[in-house]
Amino acid sequence: MSEPVSTAWSPDSWRTRTAAQQPAYPDGEALRRAVRELAGLPPLVTSWEVENLREQLAEAAAGRRFLLQGGACAERFADCSARTITNKLKILLQMSLVLTWGLGRRIIRVGRFAGQYAKPRSADTETRDGTTLPSYRGDLVNGPGFTPAERIPDPRRLVTGYHRSALTLNFIRALVEGGFADLHHPEYWDLDFVEHAPRAAEYQRIVDSIGRSLRFMETLADTRIGEMGRVDFFTSHEGLLLEYEAAQTRPVPHRPGFYDLSTHFPWIGMRTAQPDGAHVEFFRGVRNPLGIKAGPSMTPEWLLELLDRLDPDREPGRITVIHRMGHGAITSKLPPLIEAVRAAGRTVLWSCDPMHGNTEITAGGRKTRRFENIISELDRAFDIHQQMDSYLGGVHLELTGENVTECLGGASGISEADLERDYRSEVDPRLNYEQALEVAMLVARKIQRMNGER
Repeated sequence: MSEPVSTAWSPDSWRTRTAAQQPAYPDGEALRRAVRELAGLPPLVTSWEVENLREQLAEAAAGRRFLLQGGACAERFADCSARTITNKLKILLQMSLVLTWGLGRRIIRVGRFAGQYAKPRSADTETRDGTTLPSYRGDLVNGPGFTPAERIPDPRRLVTGYHRSALTLNFIRALVEGGFADLHHPEYWDLDFVEHAPRAAEYQRIVDSIGRSLRFMETLADTRIGEMGRVDFFTSHEGLLLEYEAAQTRPVPHRPGFYDLSTHFPWIGMRTAQPDGAHVEFFRGVRNPLGIKAGPSMTPEWLLELLDRLDPDREPGRITVIHRMGHGAITSKLPPLIEAVRAAGRTVLWSCDPMHGNTEITAGGRKTRRFENIISELDRAFDIHQQMDSYLGGVHLELTGENVTECLGGASGISEADLERDYRSEVDPRLNYEQALEVAMLVARKIQRMNGER
């Protein structure tokens, strides 16, 4: 039986609950110093940006927008570079352009960046050749190298993660404000190898079609459509390290409540979604829109209890349920959740994460995902929601703008042998540029077919 929800909440009330997936810092005083420093630093995002995103997510839940959420499985401090950030922005822009063309709806662009530096792990420790060390939990906690110096959790990394996030956000905002994301000039977004991608010609046809439509509308209006010149970008990360999240949580002038200003859109993963746990206690009190990951072990009762605790006032745009069942389980596991939410009279934004439920290990020991299984889960998700008179209003993808070889298949036909060519991830495999763009094209086609279009 779950404990009753207390109405008393503060940014520290989570400390009275069990906090899963937290690192064991050997130096408590060093941790306290790092947290005090974080709490004194400016917020990374603003409350009005958070409220803008919540309004857009409410429109998506009502079927008027579509959420594209994508980025690294776990960011690396070393990847805080102009090239890496620009390529992430480019692929999300290209995907959103394709989705806009295919869906006929405005796209909400949310990056898994500027804070996705921590990852939950299935075990607290890792053993190699008789030596046991703490598991790598992302650069916000420790390093990937298998040495005590790398693996011992270091609280100074919390401050470093804040600064890397700030640098990333600053560069993204400068690019967007400077016209990089101008829809009149999608040619700015081409990656170095775009012309060699198997679907490059198809993408170019879409770009040309949108360009003609934009010019036609501007000719009729006899003016440049200024709103189309800029696009919004929001940030997201898994709200895993509660010391980090709480340090950036504060009230703001002229608005009620508290905001977690480390990101626009935090989500709660399956490993920390205990209704009585510290993560749910913390996030129930912040005003941000929240994501809830729902895997095959998520029951209708569990999901409804999370909704009751995290969204007692049933606010539009507050909750996005990100289901990640795996292509083999989605047909049996997703419908009961949709039905339970409907029966409870709730409206949430449903989004599909086709990545996490389709992870496998090759014979050579590489963690990978098969493109065909990713597409299969997405395809079934759209069908299930349509059959149940529900709306699948988003996709959540682990991807990169680099030409890595981490996921099998796709139009370029990456094989197991190809994985060794350019496998960079320290945690989970990501779609590369070509595969990510192909997903967007296939989703656009799927929705056109569902709408009876050619």
